[in-house]
Amino acid sequence: MPHPAALAPGKLPFVVWMLAAGTFLMGTTEFVIAGILPDIAPDLGVSVSHAGLLVTAFAVGMILGGPTMALATLRLPQRLTLVLALTVFAAGHILAALTSSFTVVLAARFVTALATGAFWAVGFVIATAAAGSANATRAVSVMMGGLTLANVVGVPAGSLAGHVTGWRDLFWALAALAALAAAAIGRFLPRTPQRAQVSVRGEIRALRQGRLWLALAAAALIMGGVLATYTYITPLLTDRAGIPVGAVPLVLVAFGAGALGGTAIGGRFGDRRPMATTIPAAAATALALLALIPLSTTPAAAVTLIFLMALTGFTINPVVTALAVRFAGDAPTLTSALTTSAYNTGIAAGSALASQALASSLGVTGPALIGTLFTGLTLLPLIALATAAQRGTTRIVTQNTPDAQVSAPRQTTEATSTQT
Repeated sequence: MPHPAALAPGKLPFVVWMLAAGTFLMGTTEFVIAGILPDIAPDLGVSVSHAGLLVTAFAVGMILGGPTMALATLRLPQRLTLVLALTVFAAGHILAALTSSFTVVLAARFVTALATGAFWAVGFVIATAAAGSANATRAVSVMMGGLTLANVVGVPAGSLAGHVTGWRDLFWALAALAALAAAAIGRFLPRTPQRAQVSVRGEIRALRQGRLWLALAAAALIMGGVLATYTYITPLLTDRAGIPVGAVPLVLVAFGAGALGGTAIGGRFGDRRPMATTIPAAAATALALLALIPLSTTPAAAVTLIFLMALTGFTINPVVTALAVRFAGDAPTLTSALTTSAYNTGIAAGSALASQALASSLGVTGPALIGTLFTGLTLLPLIALATAAQRGTTRIVTQNTPDAQVSAPRQTTEATSTQT
């Protein structure tokens, strides 16, 4: 793996793009299930609503299993962890494709989520280390871009394939792709054994930092807000904006394009000015969601605001993820897993509240109101992070003495670089 210093400014190592391909595959698996539930349910002898537990099982596996698997594989070489995760991922899909038992498919989805959590946790650490501190946020944005691209390309293509050839053939295809990815990573990812000093105690000790939990809170809130609205966007588009049901997928593509653009923007500017990037983006997301409530009566306004919601909301993701890994210092693996758990926790909480709001007197605008509240609350941890960074800079400056003037400029620069 090239040393970060050897990379040209802004140039990312090949391993980052390999990891992005892995997240594309796993993101497709996570979200495509919603589009093929009507095909799976009768084949397994359950109702569509009961088959929806396959979505829940994956989310629970990501929330609880990510940190658990990160600790369980802590002593393993990173390359081996990624290969094992992809192997388990493939095995889970093969098992699901072979069985006629809904319970077995449910268990396979849970195990697949555990593997996904392990892949994400180690992948983020490898990507940021390979890219170096100057490009860490951009590396995270590329990895997360794989997930976003999965929603734009992988999920629609997978849903279509599942309808045409059957969901079992789709699962076989996903298993084959995972096997190919495991072989590629095993072949091309340099051997990088885990350092001897890494320990479970060290990983847990890194969680004592308050600013780490502020970054995790921001991750949970922004995704909770955006996905609370996105989950129930179809009733808003059809019943309020008057968009035909057949045109809804085009709007979802606009959302995906905005999310992809936002992820790229966050990666481009987040390394140099993380707080100046995330705070305006969170405020803009809240305003876009708030405006969606009164202005979603026309198709043009609704589509524009949904695009802006995705563009600004997804700008925050790579920045807070990279900050969380940075705050963890020499023990980033558990923190990386917790970041993924934070996103999924926010999505689960936001979607649950949005469901209640949709069923209330608020109707189709209820989810947008929940999204506005969540994204507005994202400003609190982000402002707290900016304030803490500013205080840290002030403390370093005021403690400089005439004898320490040689090192003072370097200290001040390092402290300032993380908060503007």
